[in-house]
Amino acid sequence: MFRKVVILSGICLGLGQSGYTQQLTTSQLLGQVNTVTTAVPFLMISPDSRAGGMGDAGVASSPDANSIHWNPAKLAFLDKKMGLSISYTPWLRALVPDINLAYISFYYKPGSKKSDQTIAASMRYFSLGNITFTDINGNTIGQYKPYEVAFDLAYSRKLGKHLSAGLVGRYISSNLTNGVDVGGASTHTARSFAVDLALFYTNNKITISDKKATFNFGFDLSNMGAKVAYTNTSQKDFIPTNLRFGPGLIIDLDKYNSLAFIMDISKLLVPTPPEYGTNAQGVSVITAGQTTDVGVVQGMLDGLSPRDPPAGPREWLREFDVSGGMEYWYDKLFAVRAGYFYESPTKGDRIYFTLGAGIKYTIFTLDFAYLIPTDQRNPLQNTLRFTMMFDLDALKDQAKASSGTSTE
Repeated sequence: MFRKVVILSGICLGLGQSGYTQQLTTSQLLGQVNTVTTAVPFLMISPDSRAGGMGDAGVASSPDANSIHWNPAKLAFLDKKMGLSISYTPWLRALVPDINLAYISFYYKPGSKKSDQTIAASMRYFSLGNITFTDINGNTIGQYKPYEVAFDLAYSRKLGKHLSAGLVGRYISSNLTNGVDVGGASTHTARSFAVDLALFYTNNKITISDKKATFNFGFDLSNMGAKVAYTNTSQKDFIPTNLRFGPGLIIDLDKYNSLAFIMDISKLLVPTPPEYGTNAQGVSVITAGQTTDVGVVQGMLDGLSPRDPPAGPREWLREFDVSGGMEYWYDKLFAVRAGYFYESPTKGDRIYFTLGAGIKYTIFTLDFAYLIPTDQRNPLQNTLRFTMMFDLDALKDQAKASSGTSTE
């Protein structure tokens, strides 16, 4: 229980520290840690096991029910009328048993399954388990289950034979303290509204060594929304506005075997913490980099600018994360996946391999993912994630067939 209190305290401090920045020097920034942090980071957790098995990459993979997270524009190219996906991800399982992320998504194509447009919705729920709150004397003042939740509504439409666009509206609520005073300050639920904009290009008319192939390219700009705060006295924090783009290639080796390769490049579009020093009057001032006390739009522009980090373009390039993976399908019944994720050691040091597998039955597909960190401990290490996707078209057809048989 104590460990969870420490974890929650760390989260609260991390999400509410925009008014305080660690004193950094240029020599540190050139070779040591200057991580870019935001509020509500649960929005960036990979929610499904298919992408989780491919290095947490998915902006240009083939579309499925979880595309609303990775690239909502892909939804327009789904070849089914409707589908449902349910995912479960244990979190920090090596430390505590009851922190987890649950994710559910649904899509529907108005008219026929060949419709050029798709609507979709999803919900993610991040539970931090049971927390016991105590006063300064250690007396218990209550128990609470902190949580964060996001609701999405998406629309995707084909703009041509090979191109589509997607739009997502997202409501975000983060309730970490249940209104308990922290450090003498009253707290409240942090809320925000954000939007995603996405594009997806696909061309299945290409050949590679006489093999039929499909080339994809995805672009997703997510979580563009208002800052949040957990107290009335603290400065507001950015939510994780993120740019993600990359290619994908699917090769049909023969009638039964296919092989896909995907790659994601992503970057947070929020300002990098600057370097601080003191002037002759002993007042703390920025000596390198730019202030983080800016609006949402300016923060996105700063995140795009190579001049924003204290160490300039060299540090800016380190803020791009790269992930990629491969997916092999046999007869569209069994899949094997592998992937790799890299984040600069000076920007968080998340470096890991992933493995995954999928089994497709008549009406549903079951996917699994497993993460292997290379060095630094990871919240998902030694954890098996799973996703179940339902083909509601097939379920409906099966129900009709069963009804017809019983009638006869």
